[in-house]
Amino acid sequence: MSDLSKDRAVKPTDDYEVGYGKPPRHTRFPKGRSGNPKGRPPRSKNIGALLTRALNEPVAISENGRRKVITKREAIVAQLVNKSASADLKAMSMLLGLLQQAEGPAPSSGPPSPALADADESVIRSLRERFAASPGGSDGSEPG
Repeated sequence: MSDLSKDRAVKPTDDYEVGYGKPPRHTRFPKGRSGNPKGRPPRSKNIGALLTRALNEPVAISENGRRKVITKREAIVAQLVNKSASADLKAMSMLLGLLQQAEGPAPSSGPPSPALADADESVIRSLRERFAASPGGSDGSEPG
């Protein structure tokens, strides 16, 4: 019996069984070396980040005979305004759309409407009276 246990103790180190999940020892990764040495590739940049970076790049322009450095975003806006001023209908409509988007909704120009009309208040009053008169109804105060 002891001879058999000695054989089993020696056998796994001498004769390694290759199979599923047990690759040959000479093909295993050596200790201290990664299986993916280059690492994970960087993720692709989204279109918003690329566009923002491109629009924030500086560009040199000549204004009133002087050289000036502005961002591409500022140059685009300046060109759009100049084309709108020279009666380009497409540029005008685009500029007006951008202005409305930037300024937000226009405030209403009428007198402020009352919170509730008189007819609405009378309906609410009658409903409160009905609920107060019904069995299990409240005394008119808010539940709370």
